[in-house]
Formats: sequence, structure tokens, C-alpha cells
Amino acid sequence: MQIVSITRQGQVTIPAPIRKTLGLNRYPKATVRLEDKKIIIEPIPDLLKLGGILKNKKIKGKSVKEIIKLEEEAIAAAVSKKH
Repeated sequence: MQIVSITRQGQVTIPAPIRKTLGLNRYPKATVRLEDKKIIIEPIPDLLKLGGILKNKKIKGKSVKEIIKLEEEAIAAAVSKKH
């Protein structure tokens, strides 16, 4: 555990050892969400590297909402596989 500062703009610097361990320097974007009063930050992988992640999913006839859910699940699986 490390203590970090939060700026007036709400910015936090993720310590270098944590970024290195999680490979966060490879991803220029991340998602941030609140879960059980904790801040969860997850890197967003390069979408070009995710090409074809839905190829085995049957999306024909599904709503946009269902397809987005499938995409989110596939991206989460791809990210967790790399970490």
C-alpha cells in the first residue's frame, strides 16, 4: 500500500511500481468506477488489438444493449487474460 495525494482537480498519480506491475503504461486510457465505496481503475486495451473478440459470439438479432454487454464482457476477459 502506498499513500498518494489527490489534487484540487481530483487527479491522483498511480505510483510507478504499481503501474509497472499492472502494465498500465501500455494503455493510455482507463475506466474508473465506484464499487463498495472503493475506486476501481481498469486499463482499456488498444481496441485494434481486440479485433475479432466477438467472432465466436452470435450477435445477429440481438439488441444494441445486448451487443454492448457482450463487448464489455469480452474486453474484460481480454484484459484479465493479459494480467
